[in-house]
Amino acid sequence: MAQKLSKRGKVRKAARDKKYAMTPNRRKKKAENQRKRRAAKKKGKNLKGKDYDHKTKTFTSVKKNRGNRGKGTKNENTR
Repeated sequence: MAQKLSKRGKVRKAARDKKYAMTPNRRKKKAENQRKRRAAKKKGKNLKGKDYDHKTKTFTSVKKNRGNRGKGTKNENTR
């Protein structure tokens, strides 16, 4: 569900998100994700609804991956 933001809030959030997405760590993960996904597709794996999980080094469902396997992301040490 999308956040209910004002016009100004949307612009500021987009700028924050872009800045975060362009950090060296995020770019490195994105490139790795693309390599893994292309290789898996080439092998004929079904990746529908799955994301590459950098923690477990496997493809997991989007729900599990983005929710930290049921633990939430609040206490996740990524920095």
